[in-house]
Amino acid sequence: MTITGMPPSAAPDTPVSPPPVHASDTPEQVSGAARGVSRPDKRKTIKPKRDRFVAALPYFAAIFGTLVGGIGFATSYHTLAAQALSWGFGEDLSRWFPIGVDASILAFLALDLYLILKGIPWPVLRMAAHGMTCATIWFNASAQGEMSADPVKSASHGVMPILFVIGVEAARRLFIQKAQLEAGTATDRIPLHRWILSPVATPRFYRRMRLYGVTSYPEMIRRQQDLIAYEQWLKRKHKGDLSKASEDERLPMKMAAYGYTVAQALAMPEQQEREAEARGEEAERRRLDAETRQELARKQAEADRLEADGKLEAVRARVDGETAQARAHARAQVSAAERAAELEEAALDSAVLAEARAREAEAEHKEALERQAKAAADLETADLERQAAEKRKLTAEADRVAAAETQAIETKTIAEARKATAEAELAAAEKLKAAAETRFAASETDRRTAEEDKRKALAAADTQAARKREAEAELVAAETRFAASEIDRRAVEIEDTAKLTSRERAVRKVARMALAAGLVTVGLGANEFHPALCRVISIADVQREFGVSSTDTASKYRQEAAALLAGGYRPER
Repeated sequence: MTITGMPPSAAPDTPVSPPPVHASDTPEQVSGAARGVSRPDKRKTIKPKRDRFVAALPYFAAIFGTLVGGIGFATSYHTLAAQALSWGFGEDLSRWFPIGVDASILAFLALDLYLILKGIPWPVLRMAAHGMTCATIWFNASAQGEMSADPVKSASHGVMPILFVIGVEAARRLFIQKAQLEAGTATDRIPLHRWILSPVATPRFYRRMRLYGVTSYPEMIRRQQDLIAYEQWLKRKHKGDLSKASEDERLPMKMAAYGYTVAQALAMPEQQEREAEARGEEAERRRLDAETRQELARKQAEADRLEADGKLEAVRARVDGETAQARAHARAQVSAAERAAELEEAALDSAVLAEARAREAEAEHKEALERQAKAAADLETADLERQAAEKRKLTAEADRVAAAETQAIETKTIAEARKATAEAELAAAEKLKAAAETRFAASETDRRTAEEDKRKALAAADTQAARKREAEAELVAAETRFAASEIDRRAVEIEDTAKLTSRERAVRKVARMALAAGLVTVGLGANEFHPALCRVISIADVQREFGVSSTDTASKYRQEAAALLAGGYRPER
């Protein structure tokens, strides 16, 4: 026979030992056909005589405890009052002395109980109360003289205050236990028979309960049984050689000493891997964020550099244009001055030549027309006027040509300067366009980075929401399991009280399984319970739960459970 799966926990349905029942508890109603139990059609609650007696115990304890405490206090009062009078306290003080001694015990114990309820215990108060108790016992015992002379008489007087103190301590213990139960901090005690039967393992058992906050003794038993069952399963899996088991399979044995259950220890590797993956994802996210910030800074620096280069080129183009324009204007002025000098020199040469020719003509004319002096003088005057006109005409033409050339030179230079300025401005505009494109690319990168961050944030929010939903689902499942276990526990208590047979218990458990599986009983007729139960609980489920091989037995369990539910059985009642 081989084991292919993890065995179930030992005693999954019934606690190892039934939880304690308080004296004030009353038995719950048990439905179904059982010996001495109400039938499905009779819903009467029968209260056993034993439970009535248990319910009356606190009242008897309170009455007789008060009586014993009062007797002890009264006896102690008279004894101590007489002793104080013999010690010289005086008649008035001797009456108050026993009240002060016994009242101090009550005051210290009451204050100790109050501090415990507030969560700030101070052991000194209880030690002081015990010290005053010992003093009271000593005073009462020694009030009859030497204790060695008549020890019985001394002991009889010392016993009375002991009765009073025992009553107070019992009340203190009751209040502390009740407060712990209400606060949910009550811890089960390990039974005495376990200390006797297993003196070596029980101290380790007790240590694990106290160190790791396991308050339930049955829960600790269940953990130990689960561990033993798992170890046996592991041995059978590896044919008795646990050294062949992997480290993960041996985790429950290693971690049991640290308060881990079998399920928690087996889930530890997967949980640690998930946490490691989460840490890796967070580190990768931080790395990508750093790279994105570096890329943004680099592109921003590149954009600033291109913008500065564009501004520098614009300034250079403007300065070059102004310089070229100034040089062209200076060259035009120099050319104009040179042309004017050339024209002036040509005019001077023409004037000298004309003067020489005039003197020759005058000499020839004087020789030819000596007789006609007046006519020659007129002719000479006309010639001089004509030459002067020609001179003026030539001078005007030279001035016009020089002015035209000067204007042409100036216009060409200015056009070239303006062309250079336009080209410089065009280059500066191209630089500015490149800088604008760079800034646009950087802004586009910023936009994509922001979108990526937003997508990552949404993904992280979705992941957190999914984890939250998963945690809430696990919480609801845990609460459901806890409620089901509480219903099973109460049902087992009721069945124990009713002393049901094993078959009747099995039938009730099948009914509880159907209700836990989601069987809706509202609105069902008497003949509809069995088909509805068969839909949620199969015969295989019943066979597996109770370990029966007969399908007929499992089918009868379902039929009887359906009849029980049709008769009104509900485990929570």
